[in-house]
Amino acid sequence: MFGIDNLNDYYDVQLKLDRLTQLQKHENFHFQKLDLADRSGIAKLFSDRSFDVVVNLAAQAGVRYSIENPHAYADSNLGGFINILEGCRHAQVKHLIFASSSSVYGANTKIPFAVSDRVDRPVSLYAATKRANELMAYAYSHLYDIPTTGLRFFTVYGPWGRPDMAYFAFTKSILAGEPINVFNYGKMQRDFTYIDDIIAGVIKSIDRIPLPDLDSSLDPSYAPYKIYNIGNHQPVELLYFIEILERYLGKKAQKNLLPMQPGDVPITYANIDDLVRDVGFKPATSIEVGLEKFTTWYRTYYGV
Repeated sequence: MFGIDNLNDYYDVQLKLDRLTQLQKHENFHFQKLDLADRSGIAKLFSDRSFDVVVNLAAQAGVRYSIENPHAYADSNLGGFINILEGCRHAQVKHLIFASSSSVYGANTKIPFAVSDRVDRPVSLYAATKRANELMAYAYSHLYDIPTTGLRFFTVYGPWGRPDMAYFAFTKSILAGEPINVFNYGKMQRDFTYIDDIIAGVIKSIDRIPLPDLDSSLDPSYAPYKIYNIGNHQPVELLYFIEILERYLGKKAQKNLLPMQPGDVPITYANIDDLVRDVGFKPATSIEVGLEKFTTWYRTYYGV
């Protein structure tokens, strides 16, 4: 197994290094510091090594950050992804799996979100780049017969997660006795998906190589390409989410109730029927269990 990361400073680099240390305990894991946007570096990686399967989870993340730093998303999510696609093409990779996002549903009001729903109304640049990834992958799948699976992640959380995400920032502020900003007055709902369930779904997807749908009247190209939602199928209101954090942290949150932010959506809710049917995906972690595990890890890691 071979992993790459540019270890940038979008968030705490030490957290990234400590995560990497956990992986390097496995003797069959090898790591190289490399940026997806480095065209020659990615080309050399695919030339020097042989990969049967590529799982691309790398991207410049964050909805709000994309409003302030658009070029970071163009470089990583667009330029970087085309470098991965080119590497897969030249190396004749047997299966490419990549992380998309629930954000592609944008202003969609139909719930739960299904892969057949419209995804042409993004409300953030981040969402637009993730939808672009899906279209780019489809083109390569069609042109070069690369079996490709895209997974639309729904609000992933858990130990070793991203400090810029709400659950992580809320925990830090609550323990420090600082107020938290709660947007849409806490009425937001998210399909929070625990990291272990996401990992299980990704692993199950590896062996489920998509085939051309020769019977489909909707797809004249017959590309070996598939898109799935991967979520908990259980939206949780933000105020209840905060209540659970308060319970496990033993402290009440000081809440600044604020209106909706640009780029946000009021609800995410995954229809996961296709992934359940095709790969046997079954989310097993409730929000209560997941947050208990996260807060236990947080207190241990940060010593609070």
